[in-house]
Amino acid sequence: MRYVYGLSTALLLGGATVSLVTGYPAGAQTAQNDSSEMRSVVPRAGAPESFADLTAQLQPAVVNIATRQRVEVRSNPFAGTPFGNMFQNRRRGRSGNSTPQTREAQSLGSGFIISADGFVVTNNHVVSPPGNRSTLEEITVTMPDGNEYEAELVGADAASDLAVLKIKSDKSFPFVKFGDSAGARPGDWVMAIGNPFGLGGTVTSGIVSAVYRNTGSGSAYDRYIQTDASINRGNSGGPLFDMQGNVIGINNAIFSPSGGSVGIGFAIPAEIAAPIVDKLKVGAEIERGFLGVGIDKVDDDLADSLGLPRNRGEIIQAVQDDGAAAKAGIKPGDIVTKIDGKLVTNEQTLSFLVANITPGTKIPIELLRDGKPKTLNATVGKRPSEDELRQQQMFDPDAEPETPPEDTDGPVAEKLGLQTRELTPQIIDQLGADADTSGLVVTAVDPNSDAARKGLRRGDIILTANYKRVGGLGDLEKAITDAEGAGREAVLLRIQRRGQPARYVAVRMR
Repeated sequence: MRYVYGLSTALLLGGATVSLVTGYPAGAQTAQNDSSEMRSVVPRAGAPESFADLTAQLQPAVVNIATRQRVEVRSNPFAGTPFGNMFQNRRRGRSGNSTPQTREAQSLGSGFIISADGFVVTNNHVVSPPGNRSTLEEITVTMPDGNEYEAELVGADAASDLAVLKIKSDKSFPFVKFGDSAGARPGDWVMAIGNPFGLGGTVTSGIVSAVYRNTGSGSAYDRYIQTDASINRGNSGGPLFDMQGNVIGINNAIFSPSGGSVGIGFAIPAEIAAPIVDKLKVGAEIERGFLGVGIDKVDDDLADSLGLPRNRGEIIQAVQDDGAAAKAGIKPGDIVTKIDGKLVTNEQTLSFLVANITPGTKIPIELLRDGKPKTLNATVGKRPSEDELRQQQMFDPDAEPETPPEDTDGPVAEKLGLQTRELTPQIIDQLGADADTSGLVVTAVDPNSDAARKGLRRGDIILTANYKRVGGLGDLEKAITDAEGAGREAVLLRIQRRGQPARYVAVRMR
């Protein structure tokens, strides 16, 4: 199960069945006086006494999905918290880079068939191997009756967490269809069917709490149907049905402080999922709009400070150079209130609105600058891939690395105890360096290394090595190799730290 902002991606609706007791008012009564007529709100027609008939019709189309992955495993000199076991093997007398080994990994989830020829929808995280050292080798789809079929990955979209599979069989399969999630209302009955761990199917029911719920993750698709959900591992990718048997959501996540269900579950709305699934089926590229800005919600304090209405707009915190926003004249501090005539709210975020605009489209953007309304026209750019976005993220020198480094067996890591990455304009700006600065930024330091003893830390910029300019990782690696070839035991680095003059530090190699 993955966790994001307390969200765990494994969801199946659950809740107590409501019995209507005859002889008592079924709904809440309105306040009344002598001139008003007593009214009562009654349950919407169609509330079932049992879900059995609906389950019998829909369950055959819900499948279990199991994957087998091959993961390349290398000896990680930065293993530990975060790097305490660095170079442990080398200290035991071993030399040279460790030989990559492989291990087998598996994942489980649910999905549902959307056509008689065997197209299956599920979550991307169910079938996509994590990291760039994993390879998806096999996908097995298990039907409720226990029959197993091999399947292939037709298309996947990490941004929306959706994937489409195709069962490798000429057999005709039972299937379900997408419905109208926009027509759902808080209080509507919903039912979820999952197929976790190959058990043959689980069925739960509940009601809708919100049709468009923003969880605060900041992603372009942070817009979910919220329901009172009992979530079990292996239910990710399963369908959320309305009482007409249409799929109105794809179960995706739960809010959980402890890892267990607390009755708050989330499903990707069908109105978002269906168009993406249609493109994935035919191998079409998923193109999304992009402005190139860093944003934050307008919270109560910010709204009060500017005299703004609550739940309106988002503040621009940063603008990427040469991006669509920069070209349109958008600046940090601007409060964006409308995108192409649509209000920016907590439920309808700027990221969501822009992502659903075709790249190349010219749109008006209404904003407040210095408290005054202003309208700018922007030509929407194309959203980069998720990997490209991660590369473009601003560098926070005070943050710990989120994940262990991918490549930690190179000369820089082995000899100096440093993890580095190349500078980008965003990182340069974040570190307060001059725009023409060239070098490598230190992202992690082994606490047992001489570099750590000499005071090097995350956020330092390596400008030169042995008096030679460091323009990239290759330059630093060559300086290490040349030093070893000359029989030297240390490398002289010139280090730039924010707010301080550059200084030279001799770092002893291992």
